[in-house]
Amino acid sequence: MKLKNDLVLRAAKGEDIERYPVWLMRQAGRILPEYRAVRAKIGGFKELVETPERAAEVTVQPVDILGVDAAIIFSDILVVPEAMGLTYQMVESKGPWFEQTIRSEAELKFAETDFDIEDRLGYVLEAIKITNKELDGRVPLIGFAGAPWTILCYMVEGRGSKTFSESRKLLYTNPSLAHELLDRITKVTIQYLKAQIKAGAHMIQVFDSWAGILGTEQYAEFGLKYLDRIATAINEVPVTLFAKGAIASVNALAKLDCNTIGLDWNMDAVKIRQEIGESRTLQGNLDPCALYGTHKDVENLTTKMLDSFTSKRHIVNLGHGVYPDIDPDKVKTFVNTVKNYERKN
Repeated sequence: MKLKNDLVLRAAKGEDIERYPVWLMRQAGRILPEYRAVRAKIGGFKELVETPERAAEVTVQPVDILGVDAAIIFSDILVVPEAMGLTYQMVESKGPWFEQTIRSEAELKFAETDFDIEDRLGYVLEAIKITNKELDGRVPLIGFAGAPWTILCYMVEGRGSKTFSESRKLLYTNPSLAHELLDRITKVTIQYLKAQIKAGAHMIQVFDSWAGILGTEQYAEFGLKYLDRIATAINEVPVTLFAKGAIASVNALAKLDCNTIGLDWNMDAVKIRQEIGESRTLQGNLDPCALYGTHKDVENLTTKMLDSFTSKRHIVNLGHGVYPDIDPDKVKTFVNTVKNYERKN
């Protein structure tokens, strides 16, 4: 099906665009009353993820309501460890919880790789197919997965953490186990992303949410090495790598075989553009908290960011996912400011 709006894809490929495309991480979520209404009918977050028709419904909502230039499939990065054998629960107000963790070679039995992706993750693939039917070519659909390092953090810790000290300890005390687990996650992630593309994803984003907790050398060894394998393997559609907090590793990320580098709000987009040139598209990176300001504040801050861009190779987004208590009308102001912006360069 030919897309009516392919701005995001053209921007990712470095092709000519008539305006900057815009979408938001976590745009299909708690900021929208319409999302909360659907979730109330289903029950919990995980149940919503695993119900393709409803997951598709909330994926399309931001396109209808906010006017964004891309949809991103409503799912969770933790579906991968669960498919590998490590079941999780999503505890309200606390986040993910795994009863089992992987901290020894014996526990690698909970990190399977020899299984049918379509069998265990078919609900995500079905949601992608349904979503594309509902979108009817209006905008591209983005598929995604968590980066191996970030997934390892949850598989080793068993829950969210401020320090992920158990995961980082593993890198010092048993690096061979860490590499074995990262290798397994990488193999499954590549298969999963290729299955998403086959199902209809037009673009892929890999989220390395906990990249910033590692030093530069450790991230090169336990993070970038595996992102490189994923980026090299996914050659069917544009790939975005978002390594939150990995400020010192942006140049190294830009050397990987990807189209777009996602920037968090602490990263200087102007400086990074100067350093990497036109070799990659940048994505981001307004501070999500800027959307707590007045509508005029949001408009001014967004315009200031847009004025700083010196290249068309940019996809506008926040520097992190939109926070759940932000007014949807402020998000609309952000989106509309981008869509109505006229480049001065």
